[in-house]
Amino acid sequence: MSIQSITHVEFHCADADQTAAGLRADFGFVPDEQTPGERTPGDQAPGDHAPGEPAAGSPAAAPAAGPLGTRTVRLRQGDIRLHLVSATDPDHPVARFVAVHGDGVGVIALGCTDPQASLERAERHGARVLDRTGGLVAGFGDVALRFVPEVPAGPAPATPAATLLDALDHAAICVPAGELAPAVKFCEAALGLHRIFGEYIEVGEQAMDSSVVQSASGEVTFTLIEPDTSRRPGQIDTFLADNEGAGVQHLAFRTGDIATAVRTVRDRGVEFLSTPGAYYDALAERLGGTAIPVDTLRELDVLVDQDHGGQLFQIFLRSTHPRRTYFLELIERQGAGTFGTANIKALYEAVERQSSAASV
Repeated sequence: MSIQSITHVEFHCADADQTAAGLRADFGFVPDEQTPGERTPGDQAPGDHAPGEPAAGSPAAAPAAGPLGTRTVRLRQGDIRLHLVSATDPDHPVARFVAVHGDGVGVIALGCTDPQASLERAERHGARVLDRTGGLVAGFGDVALRFVPEVPAGPAPATPAATLLDALDHAAICVPAGELAPAVKFCEAALGLHRIFGEYIEVGEQAMDSSVVQSASGEVTFTLIEPDTSRRPGQIDTFLADNEGAGVQHLAFRTGDIATAVRTVRDRGVEFLSTPGAYYDALAERLGGTAIPVDTLRELDVLVDQDHGGQLFQIFLRSTHPRRTYFLELIERQGAGTFGTANIKALYEAVERQSSAASV
């Protein structure tokens, strides 16, 4: 299949430099030289235009300050590439995205063996083309998808400290009620992804439905979530309301040593969602032994699950977004290929506690 990986994520924000400074200080991201063949809204070729913006030279095209009215800062750690894009022109589509949704993932760039063929396939299956020259189509709400050439990972840039994060494990995307099935169908037909998992999750009087879709390469994974509106409103409903529509709820960064990663970024002031002690009291009965000692998991608030392949360890960062929408996850896989199904309830309850505390 043509789609092989997520080459980079374009994060739309009010201040690219300030956002980059936080990621460098907290997680150790470093500047990334632009990969040949990759372009973002800040450096498009003549004739390109950003999401929702008319082609240059068209009657409705608005003048843009600087390179199409944006400022882009590129960061990298391991195989993770983040392009932080802010608008220098208040009428630019990036500025409009931030005004509607706040800072968030605006574009997911998909590395393809044949980007043009991927674009054509997506269009045949109903994808709305936003920028044909730039390989951009509408994805989930205002989150767009960009088809770009697949580029070998190559060596990571040297860093003064050990690399904490290795790769982008998955993106979790919330969609409005009734849109999960169409979103899965879009991923299968337009993108060539496959549904590998699905589950209906109940937490008290709240509930949500989820499906996981993945590329044949295993390097592109989307967790799609919709609320059950027949039940009491919960955090997915809140996300959709505060984000003003569908969007990326969180990105999960994979690490080879979650205990070290958590301790390191926690010492830098990063805060994580807490987990009740009863969760760890029940681990021995639920899982038996764990590859990371239970005392360490309890100390760090790290969750653990397992499948036939091994164990998975994960932790969710406390959202610092003004709307309490977007956040990050750290995940370590020791053979496990699933997504911490048994931990979803723990995550759900932890986010509920954060939301309740914020409203007091």
